[in-house]
Amino acid sequence: MQRRRFTQTTLGLAALSAAGWGLPMLARAQIGGFREGSDYRRLARPAPVDAPAGKIEVVEFFAYTCIHCHNFVPVFKEWVKTLGPDVVVRRNPVGFNAAFEPLQRLYYTLEAMGKLDSHHERVFKAIHDDKQRLHNADAIVQWAERNGLDKAQFTQTYNSFAVVGKVRRATQMQDAYEVEGTPALGIAGRFYIPGQAARTVQVANALIAEARKG
Repeated sequence: MQRRRFTQTTLGLAALSAAGWGLPMLARAQIGGFREGSDYRRLARPAPVDAPAGKIEVVEFFAYTCIHCHNFVPVFKEWVKTLGPDVVVRRNPVGFNAAFEPLQRLYYTLEAMGKLDSHHERVFKAIHDDKQRLHNADAIVQWAERNGLDKAQFTQTYNSFAVVGKVRRATQMQDAYEVEGTPALGIAGRFYIPGQAARTVQVANALIAEARKG
C-alpha cells in the first residue's frame, strides 16, 4: 500500500474528529451494516464530482507502484461489471509526492492515446511481475516503445499541457477526498473507503445505495 506521510497538527486532528474517526465506536453511524469511521468516512466537505447530474461517481485511487492496487485490479474489474447504468467509474492515479508524477503522466498518456484497455494492466505487470523500474520519463518512454506504442506520439502526449493538467487535477481530487493510502474508493463526492480488498466493494455497494437516496 502506498501511503501519504502526514504531519499531526491540531488542524489535522480536528478534521479527523469531525469526519468521525475520533468518535467512540458506539457513537458512529452505520450504512448497510458498515461502520462510519472504520469501514468508511463521510467527507466533512464534498469533493468535486465530474459525473453528469443524476449519475453517481465512483473514483478509484491507485498507484502503479502499489502491490495492493495490482492485486485489487481483478476484484475491481469484476465489480464494475455489476454496477448499474447510473454509476460512472473513473480512475485517479495518486501523487503523494513528486516521485509519483511520472507514473501519473503515464496513466493519462495511455488514456489520451486510447490505450488504457490494452496497457493499464501491463504497467502493473511490468513493475510488480517483471520488476521493471518505471521511475522516470526515459524509462517509461522505453517501456512504451517496447509495448508497441509509437515513441514520438507517446513522448509528445506525455509532455503535453493536457496531461500535465490532468495530473494536477488528479492530485487536487485526492486531496479533496483526503486520500491516506491506496487502493481506495471515493463515492459520489461524499464518502471515502480505505482499501480493504474484496470488502472495499461491499462497502461501496452500500454507499452507492445510500447515494441513490439523494
